[in-house]
Amino acid sequence: MTEFVLNGMPARSASAPDTPLLWVLREELKLTGTKFGCGIAQCGACTVHLDGSPTRACVTPVQAAAGRSVTTIEGLATPAGDALKTAWEAEQVPQCGYCQSGQIMQAAALLEVNPSPSEEDIVTHMNGHLCRCMAYPRIKRAIQAAAEGQGGHDV
Repeated sequence: MTEFVLNGMPARSASAPDTPLLWVLREELKLTGTKFGCGIAQCGACTVHLDGSPTRACVTPVQAAAGRSVTTIEGLATPAGDALKTAWEAEQVPQCGYCQSGQIMQAAALLEVNPSPSEEDIVTHMNGHLCRCMAYPRIKRAIQAAAEGQGGHDV
């Protein structure tokens, strides 16, 4: 049994310790906001926070979460997360929506450590998150708007 904190609440998994966290979240715990994209940590669709750090859940064994805190898109309730969700809608970022939870989780981690990122900071931090719809300009604008909306300066 692997025990951890999930979105602020105690959680446990009966899955084998080497089961990818992604499958525990989606199949066992029924939190389907975190998506499967590639299975090799290359696209970012499965990004969650592990103790606040963006982590690719498709290659992270559930045992790595033991005694730690996991946050999924369903539990992202921070000022940065709220600002991002609002900006995402305002900038009309989603198209197919598949990558969006991973994109938001990655962006939220950036805004937690750098509430006023430059354009270069955003591009560097988001590098490696793939969007099939090519919404990158809108994603960048949404992150900039979220930064401004939570007290960051104009980037």
